[in-house]
Amino acid sequence: MSMDPSRIIRRPVITEKSTVLKDKFREVCFEVARDANKSEIKKAVERQFKVKVESVRTQIRPGKERRVGRHAGHTGDWKKAIVRLKAGEKMIEYFEAV
Repeated sequence: MSMDPSRIIRRPVITEKSTVLKDKFREVCFEVARDANKSEIKKAVERQFKVKVESVRTQIRPGKERRVGRHAGHTGDWKKAIVRLKAGEKMIEYFEAV
């Protein structure tokens, strides 16, 4: 497939759990393209952030039911990647100016 790294990595996932993973285990979480596999995600993170990746774990997260008034809908399913960086690599910082 060989997509552009910016098309594979959609956005960082910033939650309490992801910040604990970042601090304790040197792991960062991203929302990624549904059709991207682990090796493509690894190459995209290494190319975009200039770091070495040790491993990649992926999950398909189900969408949620949403309601606006009497209209019910459903958000789409999405794919989450948990990327572990190699020891000695600099940590990826999402916000440089904060």
